[in-house]
Amino acid sequence: IAELLATADESLDRLTHLVENLLDMSRLQAGALSLFPRPVGLDEVVARALDSLGPPGRAVTVNIPESLPAVQADPAILERVVVNLTQNAIRYAPSAHPPLITASSLGDWVELRVTDQGPGIPEKERERMFVPFQRLGDTDNTTGVGLGLALSRGLTEAMGGDLNAEDTPGGGLTMVLSLPVAPEEISPTERP
Repeated sequence: IAELLATADESLDRLTHLVENLLDMSRLQAGALSLFPRPVGLDEVVARALDSLGPPGRAVTVNIPESLPAVQADPAILERVVVNLTQNAIRYAPSAHPPLITASSLGDWVELRVTDQGPGIPEKERERMFVPFQRLGDTDNTTGVGLGLALSRGLTEAMGGDLNAEDTPGGGLTMVLSLPVAPEEISPTERP
Protein backbone atom coordinates (compact mmCIF):
# COMPACT_ATOMS: atom_id res chain seq x y z
CA ILE A 1 0.00 0.00 0.00
CA ALA A 2 2.95 2.36 0.65
CA GLU A 3 4.05 2.00 -2.97
CA LEU A 4 0.53 2.77 -4.18
CA LEU A 5 0.36 5.88 -1.97
CA ALA A 6 3.76 7.04 -3.23
CA THR A 7 2.60 6.62 -6.85
CA ALA A 8 -0.63 8.49 -6.12
CA ASP A 9 1.32 11.29 -4.42
CA GLU A 10 3.69 11.57 -7.39
CA SER A 11 0.74 11.67 -9.81
CA LEU A 12 -0.95 14.36 -7.71
CA ASP A 13 2.24 16.47 -7.78
CA ARG A 14 2.38 16.19 -11.59
CA LEU A 15 -1.30 17.09 -11.89
CA THR A 16 -0.88 20.08 -9.56
CA HIS A 17 2.10 21.29 -11.61
CA LEU A 18 0.09 20.93 -14.83
CA VAL A 19 -2.88 22.85 -13.42
CA GLU A 20 -0.57 25.63 -12.14
CA ASN A 21 1.01 25.91 -15.60
CA LEU A 22 -2.38 25.99 -17.33
CA LEU A 23 -3.63 28.68 -14.94
CA ASP A 24 -0.49 30.77 -15.42
CA MET A 25 -0.73 30.41 -19.21
CA SER A 26 -4.35 31.60 -19.03
CA ARG A 27 -3.35 34.53 -16.81
CA LEU A 28 -0.55 35.46 -19.21
CA GLN A 29 -2.85 35.36 -22.22
CA ALA A 30 -5.46 37.45 -20.35
CA GLY A 31 -2.83 39.94 -19.14
CA ALA A 32 -3.81 39.16 -15.56
CA LEU A 33 -0.61 37.67 -14.14
CA SER A 34 0.56 39.46 -10.98
CA LEU A 35 4.28 40.18 -10.95
CA PHE A 36 6.33 41.69 -8.14
CA PRO A 37 9.65 42.69 -9.76
CA ARG A 38 12.58 43.79 -7.63
CA PRO A 39 16.37 43.63 -7.81
CA VAL A 40 17.46 40.01 -7.44
CA GLY A 41 20.78 38.19 -7.77
CA LEU A 42 20.84 35.36 -10.31
CA ASP A 43 23.13 33.33 -8.07
CA GLU A 44 20.41 33.18 -5.38
CA VAL A 45 17.66 32.28 -7.86
CA VAL A 46 19.75 29.58 -9.56
CA ALA A 47 20.76 28.07 -6.21
CA ARG A 48 17.10 27.83 -5.10
CA ALA A 49 16.05 26.42 -8.49
CA LEU A 50 18.71 23.71 -8.44
CA ASP A 51 17.88 22.88 -4.82
CA SER A 52 14.23 22.40 -5.73
CA LEU A 53 15.25 19.91 -8.45
CA GLY A 54 16.78 17.59 -5.84
CA PRO A 55 19.54 15.13 -6.80
CA PRO A 56 19.40 15.86 -10.57
CA GLY A 57 20.01 19.55 -9.83
CA ARG A 58 23.24 18.77 -7.98
CA ALA A 59 24.81 17.45 -11.21
CA VAL A 60 24.43 20.84 -12.97
CA THR A 61 27.59 22.95 -13.24
CA VAL A 62 27.11 26.64 -12.40
CA ASN A 63 29.42 29.50 -13.35
CA ILE A 64 27.93 32.85 -12.30
CA PRO A 65 30.45 35.62 -11.62
CA GLU A 66 30.22 37.35 -8.24
CA SER A 67 30.46 40.71 -10.01
CA LEU A 68 27.27 40.09 -12.00
CA PRO A 69 24.74 42.90 -11.46
CA ALA A 70 21.30 42.14 -10.04
CA VAL A 71 18.43 41.78 -12.49
CA GLN A 72 14.97 43.35 -12.27
CA ALA A 73 12.61 40.38 -11.97
CA ASP A 74 10.00 38.65 -9.85
CA PRO A 75 12.17 36.17 -7.89
CA ALA A 76 9.52 33.41 -7.65
CA ILE A 77 8.60 33.66 -11.34
CA LEU A 78 12.25 33.74 -12.38
CA GLU A 79 12.94 30.66 -10.27
CA ARG A 80 10.13 28.79 -12.07
CA VAL A 81 11.65 29.73 -15.43
CA VAL A 82 15.13 28.57 -14.35
CA VAL A 83 13.70 25.30 -12.96
CA ASN A 84 11.93 24.60 -16.24
CA LEU A 85 14.93 25.40 -18.44
CA THR A 86 17.20 23.31 -16.22
CA GLN A 87 14.77 20.35 -16.14
CA ASN A 88 14.72 20.36 -19.94
CA ALA A 89 18.52 20.51 -20.10
CA ILE A 90 18.82 17.64 -17.61
CA ARG A 91 16.30 15.59 -19.61
CA TYR A 92 18.27 15.90 -22.86
CA ALA A 93 21.89 16.11 -21.66
CA PRO A 94 23.96 12.95 -21.85
CA SER A 95 24.82 11.70 -18.33
CA ALA A 96 28.54 12.14 -19.01
CA HIS A 97 27.98 15.84 -19.85
CA PRO A 98 25.62 17.47 -17.31
CA PRO A 99 24.08 20.86 -18.13
CA LEU A 100 25.99 24.09 -17.55
CA ILE A 101 24.48 27.36 -16.29
CA THR A 102 26.49 30.51 -16.95
CA ALA A 103 25.74 34.22 -16.80
CA SER A 104 27.23 37.44 -18.10
CA SER A 105 26.27 41.08 -18.38
CA LEU A 106 26.02 42.98 -21.65
CA GLY A 107 25.34 46.68 -21.09
CA ASP A 108 21.92 47.06 -19.45
CA TRP A 109 21.15 43.34 -19.80
CA VAL A 110 22.17 40.13 -18.08
CA GLU A 111 22.15 36.83 -19.96
CA LEU A 112 21.67 33.52 -18.21
CA ARG A 113 22.56 30.54 -20.40
CA VAL A 114 21.39 27.01 -19.72
CA THR A 115 23.48 24.75 -21.94
CA ASP A 116 23.21 21.06 -22.71
CA GLN A 117 25.09 18.80 -25.09
CA GLY A 118 22.04 16.76 -26.03
CA PRO A 119 20.58 16.24 -29.49
CA GLY A 120 19.69 19.92 -30.01
CA ILE A 121 16.86 21.25 -32.16
CA PRO A 122 17.21 22.29 -35.82
CA GLU A 123 17.11 26.08 -36.23
CA LYS A 124 13.96 25.95 -38.38
CA GLU A 125 12.10 24.17 -35.53
CA ARG A 126 13.16 26.43 -32.65
CA GLU A 127 10.28 28.91 -32.67
CA ARG A 128 7.81 26.00 -32.63
CA MET A 129 9.15 24.82 -29.28
CA PHE A 130 7.77 28.02 -27.71
CA VAL A 131 4.23 27.28 -28.94
CA PRO A 132 1.97 25.76 -26.25
CA PHE A 133 1.50 21.98 -26.43
CA GLN A 134 4.47 21.41 -28.78
CA ARG A 135 6.83 18.59 -27.80
CA LEU A 136 9.63 18.48 -30.32
CA GLY A 137 11.59 15.26 -30.51
CA ASP A 138 10.01 13.64 -27.45
CA THR A 139 9.28 9.96 -27.74
CA ASP A 140 8.23 9.68 -24.09
CA ASN A 141 4.69 11.00 -23.58
CA THR A 142 4.91 10.87 -19.77
CA THR A 143 7.23 13.84 -19.21
CA GLY A 144 4.88 16.74 -19.94
CA VAL A 145 2.36 18.32 -22.25
CA GLY A 146 4.53 20.92 -23.99
CA LEU A 147 3.66 23.98 -21.92
CA GLY A 148 6.99 24.56 -20.17
CA LEU A 149 8.88 26.55 -22.77
CA ALA A 150 5.84 28.52 -23.92
CA LEU A 151 5.10 29.46 -20.33
CA SER A 152 8.77 30.21 -19.61
CA ARG A 153 8.97 32.59 -22.56
CA GLY A 154 5.69 34.27 -21.59
CA LEU A 155 6.80 34.70 -17.97
CA THR A 156 10.18 36.06 -19.08
CA GLU A 157 8.55 38.55 -21.45
CA ALA A 158 6.13 39.63 -18.69
CA MET A 159 9.22 40.55 -16.62
CA GLY A 160 10.58 42.64 -19.52
CA GLY A 161 13.04 40.00 -20.69
CA ASP A 162 13.48 37.59 -23.57
CA LEU A 163 14.02 33.85 -23.98
CA ASN A 164 15.61 32.31 -27.07
CA ALA A 165 17.43 29.17 -28.12
CA GLU A 166 20.72 28.77 -29.95
CA ASP A 167 23.12 25.99 -30.86
CA THR A 168 25.59 24.78 -28.27
CA PRO A 169 29.08 24.68 -29.83
CA GLY A 170 29.92 21.01 -30.32
CA GLY A 171 26.24 20.00 -30.33
CA GLY A 172 23.22 20.54 -28.13
CA LEU A 173 20.97 23.45 -27.22
CA THR A 174 21.54 26.60 -25.20
CA MET A 175 18.58 28.49 -23.78
CA VAL A 176 19.40 32.19 -23.43
CA LEU A 177 17.39 34.11 -20.83
CA SER A 178 17.95 37.89 -21.09
CA LEU A 179 16.77 40.21 -18.32
CA PRO A 180 17.26 43.92 -17.64
CA VAL A 181 19.83 44.96 -15.06
CA ALA A 182 18.11 46.25 -11.91
CA PRO A 183 18.13 50.03 -11.61
CA GLU A 184 20.58 51.50 -9.11
CA GLU A 185 18.92 52.51 -5.89
CA ILE A 186 19.29 56.20 -5.11
CA SER A 187 20.43 56.90 -1.56
CA PRO A 188 18.48 59.58 0.40
CA THR A 189 21.45 62.00 0.16
CA GLU A 190 21.46 61.80 -3.66
CA ARG A 191 17.78 62.62 -4.09
CA PRO A 192 17.01 66.11 -5.43
